[in-house]
Amino acid sequence: MTASGRCSLARFAVRSSGQISGHRYAQVSTKRRNVEETPFRRHSMKRRMLLAAALAAPTVAAPAILRAQTAGWPNKTVRFICPFAPGGGTDTVSRLICDQLAKLLGQQFIVENKGGAGGNIGTTEIARAAPDGYTLGLISVASHTLNPMLYSKLPYNPDKDIVGVSRVATLANLLGVTPSLPANSVAELIALCKASPGKYSFASSGPGTSLHLSGELFKKMADVDIIHVPYKGAGPVYTDLMAGIVNMMFANMPSMLPQVRSSKLKGLGVTSAVRSKAAPDIPAIAETVPGYVATSWYGVGAPAGTPEPILARLETALADALKSPDIQKRWNDDLGLDLPPAGRKGFDEFLAQDRKLWEPAVKASGVKLD
Repeated sequence: MTASGRCSLARFAVRSSGQISGHRYAQVSTKRRNVEETPFRRHSMKRRMLLAAALAAPTVAAPAILRAQTAGWPNKTVRFICPFAPGGGTDTVSRLICDQLAKLLGQQFIVENKGGAGGNIGTTEIARAAPDGYTLGLISVASHTLNPMLYSKLPYNPDKDIVGVSRVATLANLLGVTPSLPANSVAELIALCKASPGKYSFASSGPGTSLHLSGELFKKMADVDIIHVPYKGAGPVYTDLMAGIVNMMFANMPSMLPQVRSSKLKGLGVTSAVRSKAAPDIPAIAETVPGYVATSWYGVGAPAGTPEPILARLETALADALKSPDIQKRWNDDLGLDLPPAGRKGFDEFLAQDRKLWEPAVKASGVKLD
């Protein structure tokens, strides 16, 4: 190789080496620039850290805020909605339960009667209330069992919009008649009605209520023709029943039993399968009309979404209230109520069974309310 050729080869090698080395160094240099701290980069990283902290703050704080909001519950007056007019069994039970809750929890529980539409107006208000523990209400066979069968579309969903915190009473209805009616037993009443079809009437607190359906089932099973006269609430019925304007009424035990004991009305039969412990002298209608059963229940409900700590405290307070000597005396001795298992456990299963119990009565009535 000539000297000129060796020089050319050397220059090529140097250029090649420089390009390769330069390329490698360029990569290293680029990597270093990527991690090199600059004022802009420091500012950007700080912004990201602050944003992440801000986003995380509600998640971290939410449990603490919830605990703070629920730990002192109740720290103000609680509304308790009774979805029926004053004067009936639902009103009596609502007030007695609220009296006990006020004693146990140290705050006022104020009953608000929101009657109408078979209990739908008041129950809808319970369902749509803020789930903060300061609006509760009475739920019943009407709101959770009967109305879902009587209405094609309810303004609330009993299974999704309201939490059943506890049942507080189970009860039979009581068939009461005006004192002037010439019948002193269920058998005599049936004979009287059969002798004059369409002459006699039975009143109720409204169409589709358990009181109305108790009467419709009696009509079917006893095979009598009696006229249904619906009222807006139980209170006005008693005035007309005592005056003889209507002849008979199926009513909840808490409101009817005192009228019978004071001889203002005659009690002919209870709608439970057996006689009531509170009134063992009054026969069960089933003793004359085999298979006749139409029982009711009351409970306490809260809007869906009510915090668990509030539900748990309310559930405990209700269990304690039902154990109180005052409630037990009023339930058993005065009002003819039975004490059901308290609490949320098994509530859904109970509802399924109750709907099966009442389905024949609803079908027998042929009633649809929309």
